[in-house]
Amino acid sequence: MRVNGELKDLAATTTESDVVEPVTIDSPDGLNILRHSTAHVLAQAVQSINPDAKLGIGPPVTDGFYYDFDVEQPFTPEDLKAIEKAMDRIIRQGQRFQRRVVTDDEARAELANEPYKLELIGLKGSAAEGQDGESVEVGGSELTIYDNVDGKTGEVYWKDLCRGPHLPNTRMIGNGWSLVRNAAAYWRGSEKNKQLQRVYGTAWPTKEELRAYQERQAEAARRDHRKLGAELDLFSFPEEIGSGLAVFHPKGGIVRAEIENYMRERLLAHEYELVNTPHITKGHLYEISQHLNWYRDGMFPPMHLDEETDAEGNVTRQGQDYYLKPMNCPMHNLIFRARGRSYRELPLRLAEFGTVYRYEKSGTLHGLTRVRGLTQDDAHIYVTPDQVKAEIARQLDFVFETLRGYGLENFYLELSTRDPEKSVGTDEQWEVATETLREVAIDSGLQLVADPGGAAFYGPKISVQATDAIGRTWQLSTVQLDFNQPELFELEYTAADGSRQQPVMIHRALLGSIERFFAILLEHYAGAFPVWLSPVQVVGIPVSEEHEAYLGAIIERLKSHGVRAELDTSSDRMQKKIRTHTLQKVPYQLIAGAEDSANGSVSFRLRDGSQENGIPVDDAVASILEAIRTKAQV
Repeated sequence: MRVNGELKDLAATTTESDVVEPVTIDSPDGLNILRHSTAHVLAQAVQSINPDAKLGIGPPVTDGFYYDFDVEQPFTPEDLKAIEKAMDRIIRQGQRFQRRVVTDDEARAELANEPYKLELIGLKGSAAEGQDGESVEVGGSELTIYDNVDGKTGEVYWKDLCRGPHLPNTRMIGNGWSLVRNAAAYWRGSEKNKQLQRVYGTAWPTKEELRAYQERQAEAARRDHRKLGAELDLFSFPEEIGSGLAVFHPKGGIVRAEIENYMRERLLAHEYELVNTPHITKGHLYEISQHLNWYRDGMFPPMHLDEETDAEGNVTRQGQDYYLKPMNCPMHNLIFRARGRSYRELPLRLAEFGTVYRYEKSGTLHGLTRVRGLTQDDAHIYVTPDQVKAEIARQLDFVFETLRGYGLENFYLELSTRDPEKSVGTDEQWEVATETLREVAIDSGLQLVADPGGAAFYGPKISVQATDAIGRTWQLSTVQLDFNQPELFELEYTAADGSRQQPVMIHRALLGSIERFFAILLEHYAGAFPVWLSPVQVVGIPVSEEHEAYLGAIIERLKSHGVRAELDTSSDRMQKKIRTHTLQKVPYQLIAGAEDSANGSVSFRLRDGSQENGIPVDDAVASILEAIRTKAQV
């Protein structure tokens, strides 16, 4: 239940003056409580099997939970099965979760054999908030221990340092849970600390919801862009190049080029100006922008260059630190500042496919969705103060229109607001900027979700969240207001009255990064891209060798119209050719034999296995060109 807005166990004492609200198990709060309670049972089960296992933390996460353990040997699949059996016994026993308030000294005495818990005790209170799940242990103002006790005798079976709340008893966990996998994880997320074993699980109110989740996971695995990327020969991550640095193969290069080409068309149609900037810069640029103050840990180390020495090794010219750029915006500011600007030029919309480099930790890298080298479809718009609201609304419309062109629908918005400890600017600036974004978001008619403290250091932002074909949500486009960089770079324009004024800067990334967007589209379409994006759009399959010339002429005709078409003249049998190109998810297979040659027709075979026979060649060509023009899904 919630008591005066605070989550509490059902066993908590209340008064008549308290405002008490129920928490149902299928609500977001209820699911978190269910999953955190199941995480406790997991930890209890592990220590019942291996009493020497040391406990880390066990928070709820999206769709499940995890718990970290310090054990001598990594868990095996057989270990997870044994743990599940032990969990099932604990759940069936109906042990009560019983809360106790303890002092720091009492907690240290009771948990003397748990070194990680002892470390957390020193973090009690706000210092633990938001730190990789640590707040579930010691995020409150007081320390509490939860005992798992026998419902009849009161015997304590197990205990854990925890903020709570929990379900009343383990039996309420039911049978809608399962362990998922285990992995290595550094204690408190730092590579400087010891590597622990993390066991992941999921928990749902019913067995049916668990099965539905498992089917969604299975479908997600089938659509995994890393798997499809290898099967369809789209991209790879050569070890010789380095972690998080992808190379795109010819087929992947075509898809990527089509993504970018469509984006460029939309940019030019919406009055953007295309610019280009280097991959490397002197460090002083990021001192001006303050990225070296706020983002240094996310940047690659500097390269010290330009130093000169004489024959004796004495420095005759001082060197400078150069950085691979993590952001494009400072360079765009220099373009704005390169000459005088008039209010008549504003809004000035500068856009670039700019490759940036970010030193992501190795444990966070994930295929194309989290890389170290990425190309942003970055834009920075410079406006007068009275143009801000209209321009943000225009940018959102542009975002929705363009994303729909790629086949994505079902959007909602997220408003990220100020983190007082990680921000610059005045309270008034933040308030005005945040309310402006809020008004535009509400006017869009879409659902608006709050993201407290999630803004960048220089201003609030709206994020566009899109739902893919299997119901997963992806953050795509962002629109951010910045009242910091125009001041730092002393950007000015001449106003109508002749005075020098400072512009407002809007950061806009529509796709986020080309690499990540490529991965999202690949999974959204399960590799079966719409015909306009497909690396090979048409493949000709002759029934026999004598029909190659007839079908080859049709393929050449398509190629003359810019269609990516191939003729399969391999020695494979026709059925094997059909299977090969179906697995490669080619939208159109054109099949021709004697009857087609005589009648001037072809047969269409589509990816779903359906086939249309005897289509006149002119109609077939027109149909394919129309599908490409309209960006149809075939």
